[in-house]
Amino acid sequence: MASHVEQNPENRTKLRAPRRESTPENAVLDANSPTNAVSADDLPDIVDVVMAMGRAEPAIEPEAVIASDDEPPSPAQLAEFRPAGRLPDQLEDLAERARGYVEAASSANTRRAYAADWKHFSDWARRQGFATMPPDSETVGLYITALASGTGTGSGDKKSVSTIERRLSSLAWNYAQRGLSLDRKHRAIATVMAGIRNAHARPPRQKEAILPEDLMAMLETLDRGTLRGLRDRAMLLLGFTGALRRSEIVGLDCGRDQTEDGRGWIEFFPKKGLLVTLRGKTGWREVEIGRGSADITCPVVALETWLNLARIAHGPLFRRVTGEGKKVGTERLNDQEVARLVKRTALAAGVRGDLTEAERGRLFAGHSLRAGLASSAEVEERYIQKQLGHASAEMTRKYQRRRDRFRVNLTKASGL
Repeated sequence: MASHVEQNPENRTKLRAPRRESTPENAVLDANSPTNAVSADDLPDIVDVVMAMGRAEPAIEPEAVIASDDEPPSPAQLAEFRPAGRLPDQLEDLAERARGYVEAASSANTRRAYAADWKHFSDWARRQGFATMPPDSETVGLYITALASGTGTGSGDKKSVSTIERRLSSLAWNYAQRGLSLDRKHRAIATVMAGIRNAHARPPRQKEAILPEDLMAMLETLDRGTLRGLRDRAMLLLGFTGALRRSEIVGLDCGRDQTEDGRGWIEFFPKKGLLVTLRGKTGWREVEIGRGSADITCPVVALETWLNLARIAHGPLFRRVTGEGKKVGTERLNDQEVARLVKRTALAAGVRGDLTEAERGRLFAGHSLRAGLASSAEVEERYIQKQLGHASAEMTRKYQRRRDRFRVNLTKASGL
C-alpha cells in the first residue's frame, strides 16, 4: 500500500501498521464457525435505540453481551439482559414501525449484498489478525489492495474497480449502522483507491440490447398453451415496452396498497393501454404502456391473458407456476427469475448466434430489455428518458446502443 503513497514525495505520509487483534476472545475464527456467520439480521438498527427508551440500565454490563469487537449484540442477545418490565404499548408499536422503516430504507437485495460484503471483510480481517472495530483506515486500505491484487482474499481472483468501490460503500454503510464512521477520504484509502482506478479501470461492459426482432424470436420459444409460457410472455413484453428493471417487473401488484412488499401497481385503460405506477431507484413514477399493433406482440393483451387464465385479481402480478404448469402460487417471483428468463429465451432464440454460448450467456440479463426499448424506439429522446426514469439525458444515451453518434458532425461544422 505504501508504494501508492510514495509515488508522490510531497504527499508521502507514514502509515501506521493496522491495529491487530490482541485478546484471546478475538483470535482468528474458523471460517466455518457459526460465530463467523453474518447476515442482514445481525446488523444493528434504530430499533435497539427505540426499544431501550424508558428502560433502566441493564444489571449486566454491555461487555458481557458482546462476544467480539466486530459483531455488536443482536436484538435477541440484548433482550436476554433487559429488565423484565415491558415498554408501554405505544413504544412497542413505535419499535415495530421503526423496524419496518429501517427495512424500507434499502431493498432486500441491497441488504443481502451489504451483509455478504461485511462477512467477506470480517473473514479477511480475522485471517490477517486485524480487528474490525473501531474503523481503521489502514486496515481498509490493505483490504482493498488485496481485492485489487487478488492476494490473501481466499478466492485469488482480482476484483474490478466497480466491485471494490461497492465494497467500500458497503463497509461505510455497515459501520454507520453501528454508530461509527469510516473515513473514506483518509490517505490510506483515498490514495490507494486512486492508484487502483489508474491501474485497473476498464470501460464498462454493457449488456446486449434485446431489439424488437430479437424479442419476437424469444417469444416464439415460449409455449402459449401453458400458464408458465403465458406468464413469461407477459413479463418479457411488459419489461420491454415499459423499460422496467427486473425488480420493478416482479414488484407489481394488481392494484394499489394490496401487499406490503409491493413496489407498484397497474391500471387498465380500455382500448388505450396500461398505466404502471411504481417506486423505482429515483422515486415514484408513472409509465404508460400503449396497446401494440398486433395482439400477438401486445403487452396489454399478454398481461390480460395471463391474469385471466391464472385467475389473478389481487396481489402480485407474477407468481410461481407449479404442479406441471397447472397451479399458480400466491407469492411473487424473485427478480432473478427475470434475468434467467431473458438469458434462457435469448439463447433458445439464437440471438447473437455469431458468438459462443458462453459469450452469449454473459451478454444478456434483465437490463437487456430496458436497453432494447431505448435503442429501438424512434421517438424524441425526452420520451425515452421519461420511460426509463432517468434524471439526465446522458444516462439515457448509455442505454441507446443504436443511436447515431455522428449526427452532429463538428468536423464539417468547423469548415473542414
